[in-house]
Formats: sequence, C-alpha cells, structure tokens
Amino acid sequence: MSRSRLSAADYCKGVCTGDRRLVAKTITLLESRRPDHIELGQQVLERLVPASGGSVRVGITGPPGVGKSTLIETLGLELIQQQHRVAVLAVDPTSPISGGSILGDKTRMPRLSQAAQAFIRPSPSGLTLGGVAQRTREAVLVCEAAGYDVVIVETVGVGQSETEVASMVDFFAVLLQPGAGDELQGLKRGVLELADALVVNKADGEQKQAAERTRAEYSQALHLLSAPSESWTPPILALSARTGEGVGELWKTVLRHREAGLGSGELEARRRGQARAWFWHLVEEGIEARFRADPAVAALIPELEQQLDERASSAPAAARALLDKFRS
Repeated sequence: MSRSRLSAADYCKGVCTGDRRLVAKTITLLESRRPDHIELGQQVLERLVPASGGSVRVGITGPPGVGKSTLIETLGLELIQQQHRVAVLAVDPTSPISGGSILGDKTRMPRLSQAAQAFIRPSPSGLTLGGVAQRTREAVLVCEAAGYDVVIVETVGVGQSETEVASMVDFFAVLLQPGAGDELQGLKRGVLELADALVVNKADGEQKQAAERTRAEYSQALHLLSAPSESWTPPILALSARTGEGVGELWKTVLRHREAGLGSGELEARRRGQARAWFWHLVEEGIEARFRADPAVAALIPELEQQLDERASSAPAAARALLDKFRS
C-alpha cells in the first residue's frame, strides 16, 4: 500500500503493533514538507502521543571518529540481550552545498540493524542547530508508541551546539578520545555543563593507559564547574566500544541517573521543560513560515537583500522595514 493511500488510523495501527515498516513510513511522513503530508502527519502524531513517553531517552555526541556508532551498536546489542527493544535515531551530516547526507548508519551498525528488536533510522540533519534532525523529537514519540523502551539519539558531533540533543533526552553522554589533553583545553564549557556523563572510548590495547589518564584529567576539570543537578554528579567513564569492556557500566550509569531523577522529581521536570521548549520552537517555526509566505514580505525581500549587498541599508533597518511590511 502506498503512503498516499494510508489513513491516520492505518499509520497508528502499524506503529502500535510494532510494524517496523510502518514505523519508518510514519517518520518519513512526519519529515515531509508537503502540506497534505504535514496535516496527515500531525493527525497521526496526536493519536500516538498518549502511547509515548515510556522509554529511556539517551543522547550520545562526540567528535567524528570517536566511535559513536560502534558504541551504540555494542550497547544496543547488550540491551537486546537484556530483553529491551532499542531504537536508534542517528542524524547524518547534511552538506551545506548540496543538501545531501550520507545516510549510512545501517552500514555502520550492521549487526544491530539485523536484530528484530532494533530499529535504526538515519535522518539528514537538514542544517539544523546541533546536527539534530528537525523532526527527531517527533520520531522519538513514534518509536516510543511502537514499544521501543530505549531510544538513542546520535548527533553529528562536529562542533555545532549540542543543546538540541540535550533538550530531548533524559541522559546526555559526551564521548571523548583517549589522550585528548589539548581537547580538554578547547572543550566548550557548555558541553561539559550539559553532560550527564563523560565517556572516554577506546580504552583497550595500547590506548588503555592513555584513556585512563584522560579520564583522570577530565575528573579534575569537572570539579571546576558547578554540578548541573542537585541529585547527580556526572561521572567520567572509560570503556571500549570495540571489545565491549565497560559498556555495561555505562548502562548502569544511565539507570542510576534515571533512579536519581525519578526520586528527586528532576526527570519529570526535565521532560516538562523539554515539552515547553519544543512547543515554543514550533511556534517560532510556524511564525517564520507564515511571515515568509506573506506576499508583501516575499516581494520586498529581494530589494532589501540588494540594499544590504550594496551597503545601502543596515541589517537592523532592513529587518524593521520587512517587519513593518508584515504588520501593515
């Protein structure tokens, strides 16, 4: 059955019965920018919301080559052995020139992608802040409604703000390279303050000692920052995604963090805050879309942009002129 012939009830039934094909089709529908798809997608999402919210949401970020995909695959396979169902929303970098993305996550996680209890969804980042796909929050809800009790969001991790992924998960882990003394000096303070755990990967073989030294260096650095939570002090872990050593401890850390958040009420407060932030993000997105679609505004944009290019007007003056045209 083609996507255009599916009703909202068809999508919801497929998702709630755990049909991976329909889960993928639903996320594709929500990512579409066609007006008819947007309307249908929102109908589906509204029906699925009551069945969502039951997963452990984990965000993982880190620089390219640090081993994010290897860690996610190793962790995912271990969780499946523990009878969990795991969804991975892996955001691929989108080219600022061509707009294309790699979309190769199933190649990078071949064993996990073959597991019946796993769902892997590569999505282009769409040049959004932090490399997080614009519709990732909606995809999280769909996966939860489909019965996935662990949802992992992997970000691009190439220097953009990680605020976006931290604003949609319960536990945010920053993955680090061993022997990264220089990286410690340049690591953004904001990333440290967002992290619920710092994880030094590749703690095996010849790099094991370097990983332990890096872990100790970060432990000292974190003492200089105020704790992000009254109930939780972010630990610094060392593990090997390749061999699996220490990966189980990472999951235990996620569960301890969840237990602390449930006991203090911080987890519920965090999710409430995330929902409100998402609400206002969508309001701003909708206002901008309506603003750009206004005929008078659209007609004036080329003229104002030319004035900016020719230095005949300042950006503030041009912005005021465009806003005044919209109000009138």
